[in-house]
Amino acid sequence: MSKFKKMIHRLRRSIFGDPPPRVAVLRFEGVIAAGSGRMRNQINLAGVEQQIDAAFDWAGAKAVALIVNSPGGSPVQSGMIAERIRARAKEADLPVIAFTEDVAASGGYVLALAGDEIYAHSASIVGSIGVISGGFGFVGILEKLGIERRVYTAGDKKMMLDPFQPEKEDDVARVRDIQASIHEWFKAFVRDRRGKRLKTPRTKIFSGEVFLGAEAQKLGLIDGIGDMETVLKDRFGDTTKFRTFSPKKRGIGSLLGLGEAQAKLADQALGRLEEQAHWSRFGL
Repeated sequence: MSKFKKMIHRLRRSIFGDPPPRVAVLRFEGVIAAGSGRMRNQINLAGVEQQIDAAFDWAGAKAVALIVNSPGGSPVQSGMIAERIRARAKEADLPVIAFTEDVAASGGYVLALAGDEIYAHSASIVGSIGVISGGFGFVGILEKLGIERRVYTAGDKKMMLDPFQPEKEDDVARVRDIQASIHEWFKAFVRDRRGKRLKTPRTKIFSGEVFLGAEAQKLGLIDGIGDMETVLKDRFGDTTKFRTFSPKKRGIGSLLGLGEAQAKLADQALGRLEEQAHWSRFGL
């Protein structure tokens, strides 16, 4: 909060008395992915940074609440969002409390880790501290269709894991090395944010497994079972006011464009399938 805003806030308090406690709310729902967002709900730093700043700049806020409902996605985007929240929390000197809904898994759990405390529903799916990638192999399909594929490269690894060629052991080993490095970053971030609250065995926590709320609490992945209003009204009082800071929605014109409607609709259809693939891993 700027010095000017703090001065105005103090002036209002001196004239009108103490207002009801305020809690700014940030809702992150959807798959975490870079880009402009062909999925219905797509989370990335570019799309949420303005609402993050607005939430932490809300005059008189006692805390910022995060509501997370995400099956994960990009580790880079989830990490950047969590880091931005932590930087703003330090700057504004505000506590951050995270609440999970259906899922806070993989990158979704990274978002929850931006909270100083994490609460979940007893049926929430939490965890999935691991790394996954996948694809398809179409070896021989072009030959059967009578199609000749022509690809030209400079660099012997530019076609690594090409889906139209047999897998090479070296390529698979390289991908596993990359995954292992990302996994180490993920584990380090969990250890840094949860600290001594994490319970043993760590191998179970970091296996990529998911846990329901009660077990996640026993393992130290979350701090308690509860919903946002109940937990925060118990903490700040029954008169607590909540304000949700949401990203601006794109209008139908910008969503479809002029002269590109069919291409955009096809892109959205692919986005829906991709989005559903992320959620279906958790039975949703």
